[in-house]
Amino acid sequence: MKLGCIGDDFTGSSDLASMLAKNGMRVIQFTGVPEGPAPEDIDAGVVALKTRTVPVEEAVRRSLEALDWLRAQGCEQIFFKYCSTFDSTPEGNIGPVTEALMDRLGADCAIVCPAFPATGRTVYQGHLFVNDHLLSASGMEHHPLTPMTDPDIRRWLSRQSTRGVGHVPASTVLAGPEAIAGAVRSEAQAGRPLVVIDAVSDADLRAIGAATRGLPLVTGGSGVAMGLPSVLMGQDGLRPAGTGWSGQGGRAALIAGSASTMTRAQIARWSEFHPALEVSADAVMSGEVTPEAAADAALESPEPLLIYSSADPARVKAAQERYGRATIAGRLEGFFAETARRLVAGGVTRLVTAGGETSGAVVEGLGLTALRIGPEIAPGVPAVAAEGRALALALKSGNFGDADFFAKALAVLEARA
Repeated sequence: MKLGCIGDDFTGSSDLASMLAKNGMRVIQFTGVPEGPAPEDIDAGVVALKTRTVPVEEAVRRSLEALDWLRAQGCEQIFFKYCSTFDSTPEGNIGPVTEALMDRLGADCAIVCPAFPATGRTVYQGHLFVNDHLLSASGMEHHPLTPMTDPDIRRWLSRQSTRGVGHVPASTVLAGPEAIAGAVRSEAQAGRPLVVIDAVSDADLRAIGAATRGLPLVTGGSGVAMGLPSVLMGQDGLRPAGTGWSGQGGRAALIAGSASTMTRAQIARWSEFHPALEVSADAVMSGEVTPEAAADAALESPEPLLIYSSADPARVKAAQERYGRATIAGRLEGFFAETARRLVAGGVTRLVTAGGETSGAVVEGLGLTALRIGPEIAPGVPAVAAEGRALALALKSGNFGDADFFAKALAVLEARA
């Protein structure tokens, strides 16, 4: 294995795995730290954790466990993947995990680049933009778990870290890989080893990827990973994306637990023409709607049913105030995990999930330990196949995809090689 990756949530890990596969690597995404060795026929392994919003100490411990396993597989470079909107709080977990990985690896610097221009995320003058809005005015300031109220990644990361935070501006990035690598070294020598790098295009990301040659640790969104395969594998070692993919026919269902703007638009579009079942937070908390009832409704539906719990920020906030943020999040995740188990037990072979925490709960609930990466459905969202099972999935982060994503995902999951 050439590249070892640690993702702080399941959908983000799928996003990264998709980027690596699209750029020529054979990739498996693991659910948590595997107990045994990795298969020999892969170039990159992505260990998907659920550490984005857990306590800092737990996030660090799990990440180091993943690091130790990946190093035992012979990885030449480690990539720590977090969301392209830098989802975190002033306490962490991006800064503490990055510093712990640096300590374990003996790394004297780490690149920090959440940019992913294909999905509208760019970094300029150290500030993170979502399309034409600063992060703090993009809707992410209302995120129920990690409200992003400051678009300056340097300032936000400084609040989480003990090391100094540096910056490589767009003008240096445009000068190419050698200039970028030199600027990173200079920042580290100046006591600013956490180096935020501007990127506004795919060309910038490929240049940054080339500049990471020889660095033990890279951190960022999946975008910066597009330049890593050619550096680690060489052009002759790269393979066509989607090699060996074969989808699943049969029954399908959809689950959405994200309150993001895009997921709500996707729910609205699907509901115009297809059946959908809304599951409110109150209904779950009171037991009015059960996983058994939701799964039965989907299994009895003549076409794929969307089961969703999503609302505008005001309704989400009101529910959190009634029940407590952690309590309601845990109950909803448990609800969707059990619903997914019942769906698959009932014969569903194609499953689409929306929302990072929801997707993570579904994967854990189904007991999936390894996922082969297939073709891309939308930027950052691949089709995946469960190892050893007749089950194809799409695990979508909340804001990814366009309004028609659900229908597109079902079609790709069914496509045969």
